[in-house]
Amino acid sequence: MDVWLCAGARLMNRHCGLWYAAAILVLGMVAYGSKLATRPLRIVVDANSVLACSGDAVLLQYQYRDVPFKPYVKELFTPSGLNVLLDAPKDHLHHHALMFAVAAEGVNFWEETPTAGRQEHGGFTDMVVAEHGAEPSAGFTELVHWIDSTGREVLTEHRTIEVCQVNKPGATVLTWRSELAVPKGKESLALTGAHYFGLGMRFLRSMDGVGEFCNADGKDGTVFRGEEKLMRSKWCAYTATADGKLVTVAMLGHPVNPRHPTMWFTMNKPFAYLSATLALHEEPLKVTADEPLALRYGVALWDGQVQTEQIDKLYVRWVDWIGKTGRCIYHRER
Repeated sequence: MDVWLCAGARLMNRHCGLWYAAAILVLGMVAYGSKLATRPLRIVVDANSVLACSGDAVLLQYQYRDVPFKPYVKELFTPSGLNVLLDAPKDHLHHHALMFAVAAEGVNFWEETPTAGRQEHGGFTDMVVAEHGAEPSAGFTELVHWIDSTGREVLTEHRTIEVCQVNKPGATVLTWRSELAVPKGKESLALTGAHYFGLGMRFLRSMDGVGEFCNADGKDGTVFRGEEKLMRSKWCAYTATADGKLVTVAMLGHPVNPRHPTMWFTMNKPFAYLSATLALHEEPLKVTADEPLALRYGVALWDGQVQTEQIDKLYVRWVDWIGKTGRCIYHRER
């Protein structure tokens, strides 16, 4: 089935027929039906989105077409099947659930205005269900062109999204990897932005103003303005009630990221938001043609409230596996 998935992904890039590639995926599913019965984790692609599924349950929905300004993770589900993300609320239409954006060469890719930049889907270069370990992962790599309002390419990104479910301690874990490169013909560029630019997450309305943030160092954070706080730590988590059920969401910053430990932006009121930033409001970050910028972040979801020790434990396992394999693969503890 992996062969069919990868073949379909390559066809998306080499041919204009997205539906032709989708047909290849369907044929693969039919031909390998007996194998799917023993390996329920799979990837489903349609005209606008990618779904990572476990059996009949959706773990993740990634929107890559029919988007106003940027591809993003539209839905992400806890092990019990509860989505925690809010997409494009009326108060902030540019908040797209789980999204990554900064400013590059003075072009703002976070906001969505006539002069703002756009992230355009350029095709999938890989689409795989990996089988290394007791808990396989489903993922894909996407080419994303960051262009300004005139159509000029400002930044080139290879974005890898992978998701898996960890039986112990019972969590859904997403890994987001971005490699940002300078377009051909340029030697360098500067990344800039507000104190909340980065990998940002907007939560369900029911999670606004009722939850609590915590981090690996037990820091309260420094007030930037109003309810907005900044703090540095290797991970930051938010526990709140989502549609009547308690959930915990943690964002993880990998030690190889520049300016580690991660500078976290948090706010609870008037709405809840969590963002992994590069502290670009303090100092721009230079990207050169010789050295693309590699970023690795994780998002872990639990049903219920979890202790900091559990988050620490998962963080260590995540760093270990990402560092060794480059994929979000976890083994059960013996």
